[in-house]
Amino acid sequence: MSSILVFGASGQLGQCLAHVAQERNTPNFVFLPEEQANILNPEGLAALFAQYQPSYCINCAAYTAVDKAEDELDLARKVNRDGVENLARLCGEYGTILIQISTDFVFAGTGNQPLVETDEAEPISVYGLTKLEGEQVIPAHTSKFFVLRTSWLYSEYANNFVKTMLKLGREREELRIIWDQVGTPTYAIDLAGCILTIIETQSQEFGTYHYSNEGVTSWYDFATAIFELSGTPVRTVPIRTDEYPTKATRPAFSVMDKTKAKTQLGVAIPHWRDSLQVCLGRLG
Repeated sequence: MSSILVFGASGQLGQCLAHVAQERNTPNFVFLPEEQANILNPEGLAALFAQYQPSYCINCAAYTAVDKAEDELDLARKVNRDGVENLARLCGEYGTILIQISTDFVFAGTGNQPLVETDEAEPISVYGLTKLEGEQVIPAHTSKFFVLRTSWLYSEYANNFVKTMLKLGREREELRIIWDQVGTPTYAIDLAGCILTIIETQSQEFGTYHYSNEGVTSWYDFATAIFELSGTPVRTVPIRTDEYPTKATRPAFSVMDKTKAKTQLGVAIPHWRDSLQVCLGRLG
């Protein structure tokens, strides 16, 4: 197998991919430094593809500042749509398989049934809109792609909800946490494992997939579990979304159905609470 290029290598998922690739002893990964791997630089990307002739391109690079994106539509669109199109075009030219990471934010989150891949995408934020646009530009350039929509990503790497809660839990006696947004946390190590399974099995089941951990929870219950499993003595108070206003609107219900990923990709998906326990153990 030729090279596997990872863009956004210094981010949370990029670091998790490096961890899992080392754990599984998977060769040929190239974790590119940001200054060399700017997805908005077509000439630089072309040089990288010419140099490495990659069999896979994994795009973990994204504009993810959800609230800030409401004021920075053009920048978010450049990264989340135009950058993806730059990669997709080169993947088409080189016969490279593209693995693009997307989000539950492509949905409005107004329903109450687990979301399947064919459900209508109706983003309610600039972040969600630009990530959806990134999905939509791919098929014009290549048919060899996997889009993995995920949600509530956390790990022992980078900044995320779990690490923020642990920090605040040590500093405060009480925390007010939203209880009326429901979804599923995803341990980024598990998502990285899914990506490696796609590569190791040389899957040709191209298309869009949902991947999060199993189970359903709210941010309040997620935080409560973090404190319970880590032995952090802090009081949690459930609050409604309208008591904690943010610039961008979040989906109220973004539980995703993973049946397609389990059946077509052959991945086993752990329950969110089990994976949380693993992460907390690694965080010490």
